[in-house]
Order: sequence, then C-alpha cells, then structure tokens
Amino acid sequence: MRPAFLILFCLAGAAPLPAKEKPPVIHRIPLPPQPDYGALDWLVGEWSGKTTDGSPQGEVHLAISYDLEKRFMVFREHVQLAATASVPETNETWMGILSPDPSGAGFRLRVFSDTGFITRYRLTVEDGSVFLSPEGGEEPPPGWLFRRTLKRTNVGELTEAVQVAPPNKAFFDYYQAKLTRTAPSAPASAPSAPAANRTEE
Repeated sequence: MRPAFLILFCLAGAAPLPAKEKPPVIHRIPLPPQPDYGALDWLVGEWSGKTTDGSPQGEVHLAISYDLEKRFMVFREHVQLAATASVPETNETWMGILSPDPSGAGFRLRVFSDTGFITRYRLTVEDGSVFLSPEGGEEPPPGWLFRRTLKRTNVGELTEAVQVAPPNKAFFDYYQAKLTRTAPSAPASAPSAPAANRTEE
C-alpha cells in the first residue's frame, strides 16, 4: 500500500556539523483519497464505430485510459461527420480529464477541444449508462450546450448519443453512433516508487 502522505525533509543549517547536527524536520502532506472509478472500468480501452441511421454520416473514435496512479481518467475522441441541410460538417478532436467532483457526488470532466473551447461536464452513472451534463467551463461555445450519453449495449459494444441546444433553444438529437472495442483495456500501471522525499538545506 502506498503511503497516504507526501513526505518532505528539511535540514537546518547551510553545512553539515557532525557533532551538532540537528535532526531533520519532517513535513507530511495528506493526500486526497483514492478515487473509485469502479462503475467506469468497462469504458477503459479504445472504441471505434460509425453513426447510425437518422444521424449525419460519420465516424467516431474514442479512447479512455487511467493516468497518474489511477487518480484521473483521460478521454480522447475524434468525431468526423458529414454536413446536413441544417448542420455543417464536423471534424473535431477533444480530450477530457475526469476527476471526482469536489462535492463528493459523481465526477467532473474538463474538456479541451482543438477548436479552442474549454468546457466542463458533470458525469454521473445510472443503471450502467454514463451521462455527461454541461456545467459551463472557462471557454464554452457561447450559448451552446452539448450533452452525451454512453450506454453499454453488450460486451465490447456501446452507443454514444449526443444532443445539442442552440442559444435559447431546446435540445435536439445531433447524432448517435455504435462503437465496438478495438483494443482491450490496458492493464493497471505498476505501482510507482514511494512518495518523493525532498531534502532542503
């Protein structure tokens, strides 16, 4: 088990004095509790697929992995959709960093897009489905709202449904895609060395 503290050592004095050396002062920084992503484990891996009937024609590629000792989940997605009579062509890549919500309920996903937008979503899990609801962000599309649902339909299969609300308008169904797992989930990373010890003189 890894220590629950980050330990810092500070040595007093500019030069070591063997006869009068003072013991080091040890500072312990409590670490946040380890997040529980158990309800999302099934998402980890690489997924690929196409949109279904009734949606703009296109392809979706999604990759989800753990990072930094499984304290965060990283989402990466590329969406390419053909233009329709009411929606222009879409060719977007985005990445998101998922972490526990400070409130203790659900998770928070910060999304960074190659379009320059930075948005924030609340992620919740209900009956095996993952819901992403918009909650603003540092640079969201002005007035526009997006929400996603990821639903596990079978082993190695999921559907992604995206809805969009233009400024001051109700949500409408934008697209739905059926994805299959193209790469298995990566094994959990090996434990790293114990928390770093730092010595300051």
